[in-house]
This record gives sequence, structure tokens and C-alpha cells, in this order.
Amino acid sequence: MQKLHSNHRMSKIVIHNQTIYLSGQVGNAEDDIAAQTLTCLEKIQGLLEEVGSDKSKILSTTVWIKTMSDFAAMNEVWDKWFEGTLPPARACGESALARPELLVEMIVIAAE
Repeated sequence: MQKLHSNHRMSKIVIHNQTIYLSGQVGNAEDDIAAQTLTCLEKIQGLLEEVGSDKSKILSTTVWIKTMSDFAAMNEVWDKWFEGTLPPARACGESALARPELLVEMIVIAAE
């Protein structure tokens, strides 16, 4: 098992048995849902690339959004980002996030 970008609370990346687990990624608090979604996806891509993977190898994503009224706007960015790539299994739910200004958080499991 390998843990990267770790602190006393969590690791951003855990690799075990050729599977990559990413901690929840969020956007910039001052942005709208579209920008926060894109930032989440860009952070995910960066972490995956760091360990030799990419978005085509994402197995599953859990998406938490602050309000389902943002579902369509989040999906618009999601769909564009996965254009040309088959998307992963996904679950999406409404949830209060760690800070009130955060609108979306994504948790990813991917293959190496």
C-alpha cells in the first residue's frame, strides 16, 4: 500500500492492489457550481496523472452537491469533461459539505 500527500487527518491518494483511491476534491469557494465542478475534475486529473493514471481509468465517482438545483449545471461540465471517454460508474447525492460556500465534492476510485 502507498499513501501520498498525507497529513495527520488524511491522504489525498492511496494506492492498493493496483487501485487508486482519491480523497474528496472540491473547487474554489468563491466560484459558482460550474467552475467548482471543473476545478474538482482538474484536481482529480492532476492527482491521477501524478500516479500514472488518467480519467479514462476512473472506475467510480461519488459526487456530493450542496443542492440538487445545481445538478444540471454540474452535469453539463461533467459531460463535457468526459467527452470522447466512457464515463465511470457514478452516484450523486445532495449533502451539506465541510464549508457552506462549497457546492460540490467528488470522490474517485480509479485503476492504475
